[in-house]
Amino acid sequence: MWHMSFSGTAYLPLHGGHAPSWLLRKMKGLATNIVQIMVDEFGQDEFLRRASDPNWFQSFGCVLGFDWHSSGVTTVVTGVLKEAVDPSQTGLAICGGKGRHSRETPSEILDAGGTFGLSTSKLDELAYSSRMAAKVDNTAVQAGYTLYHHAFLLAESGKWAVIQQGLNPERRMARRYHWLSEDVADMVVEPHKAVVGEKQERVLNMTARDAEGCRKASVDMVRDDPQRLRRELALVKDSSQRSLLDFCGGSRAGRTLVMPWNINWKALANAYNSQPRNYEELLGMEGIGPATVKGLALISELVYGEPPNWKDPVKYSFAFGGKDGVPFPVRVREMGEAIDFLRIAVENAKIDERDRIDALRRLGALAGSSDRQ
Repeated sequence: MWHMSFSGTAYLPLHGGHAPSWLLRKMKGLATNIVQIMVDEFGQDEFLRRASDPNWFQSFGCVLGFDWHSSGVTTVVTGVLKEAVDPSQTGLAICGGKGRHSRETPSEILDAGGTFGLSTSKLDELAYSSRMAAKVDNTAVQAGYTLYHHAFLLAESGKWAVIQQGLNPERRMARRYHWLSEDVADMVVEPHKAVVGEKQERVLNMTARDAEGCRKASVDMVRDDPQRLRRELALVKDSSQRSLLDFCGGSRAGRTLVMPWNINWKALANAYNSQPRNYEELLGMEGIGPATVKGLALISELVYGEPPNWKDPVKYSFAFGGKDGVPFPVRVREMGEAIDFLRIAVENAKIDERDRIDALRRLGALAGSSDRQ
């Protein structure tokens, strides 16, 4: 088994346009055969482990012939996998996708579960995991990226991986989130296998382990009388011109706290009536969005002294040449392992000899750039 963790940043600029149809046909043919070899040799669960590793995923995109240096590798590669992977043949299903296709994830999980013979309770659990992964990355981690792509990779064992991506139009950048079920001990406490993107100085990260006090305070506030929470928020806002400026001084210099005004009070009233037992239950409630999560976090810090975490959870980095240039991965040893794994799959795949040579040539280019580091 192959386990690793990463730290750093990645540069994934937003690129417009579409992959040409001839390239998609080539990619689908390669993907069909490579995935089949992987499943035959290593099993479905190992495929999920590889897909949840951003280094392998990026390398896989290159082998299929797509750009390394592009946000589109996420959407195109998962889209190709969805067309190439036959659940009845591989024991794998790729659910969801980009835009409106992401909203089809629950029904596609249900269909795949029928093929795999999974129980109703297991299917409910899988649908919940899919929904919470999206809620966490859209709400609990606030870096200015809105999710527009959600792919849920499911094995017949019931294990899963998530590859989802958000975009920030102003920065013209994308950010990718990788999850792996066997590594998720808690859906709201450092659940990611990796987060890939441009590292930022200030990000509200309610999934950080050291934000437990803030998570607990947020739940306690919601479980208390909503009118008290309104009064506390009013006190903060009425004195914000003074207290927030003071708060930014001294040992906390450099901080800028902006209290959101569009807190969803109806959702908080519903949460009070439901009395969530923990932060995961609170976050999963309908209407609890980014503004409400941020508002609770700031009140927790300013009133109760329980700060959230403001460090970006990005965990992986690449460095690049040009748009279609050779990538220079930071983790050279792990990159070599990914290349070796893919080389075996390509060499054993039942594909046209020209396609095999082209794929091995692309792997050779990756290996060469890795060796030079």
